[in-house]
Amino acid sequence: MKIKPYINKLNSSKEYKDFQNKYNDAFLIAGFFILDYETGNNIHQIDYYIPSEKKIAAFTLDGGVTMQILDTMSKAVPEELDIKTNIDLDALHGILEDEMKNRNITEEIRKIIAIIQNINGKKIWNLNCILSGMGILKAHVDDESKTILKMEKYSIMDYIKKVPIDMLKEKQPSEENISELKEKIKKLSELEAEIEKEKQETEQALEKKQASPIRQNRQKRKSNKSMLQ
Repeated sequence: MKIKPYINKLNSSKEYKDFQNKYNDAFLIAGFFILDYETGNNIHQIDYYIPSEKKIAAFTLDGGVTMQILDTMSKAVPEELDIKTNIDLDALHGILEDEMKNRNITEEIRKIIAIIQNINGKKIWNLNCILSGMGILKAHVDDESKTILKMEKYSIMDYIKKVPIDMLKEKQPSEENISELKEKIKKLSELEAEIEKEKQETEQALEKKQASPIRQNRQKRKSNKSMLQ
């Protein structure tokens, strides 16, 4: 699974051409991908930064091409990214699995949430993985050398304890829940802190697209109640 076909699809779309005409100063900054090995419900998203508005344009490429304009969470201007990668999406699983074996991590990878960015001049993959056995695996991979720069394993229960009970009741298990759990992870290095800024921005788009039906129903009930008062 290569990234290039998705870039070609984006570049040839009416949505992207209209975007370029309106924001000719925009430049590519990140790729955001969810690889779900259980359901096959994968997500492919490409992000552009708009300097004139200091906002992010997130293009989702599954099915048709859709775009969302998002506010940035950081005042820093992200680095421009050359999306040509040495690592294909389908190679990420094997790279992680080899290092997991070296560290005697025996769980299976159920899902990979991958972000590719240019950080301090280096193309880096930031990977958050859902494992069997209630585990979360975090890794940084250098795209040029295809080597693991950092790998850490956590228990998902550590993050569930940090999520308010009301929040868990309000939402069904979804990609949004996973995003919120990831946001609870504390960053231990400057590299990871930089990656986290863009991860939060891209997760915003994912949360909007996959909002919980329960939360939507509650919002409707609140609206109806206010109209009756």
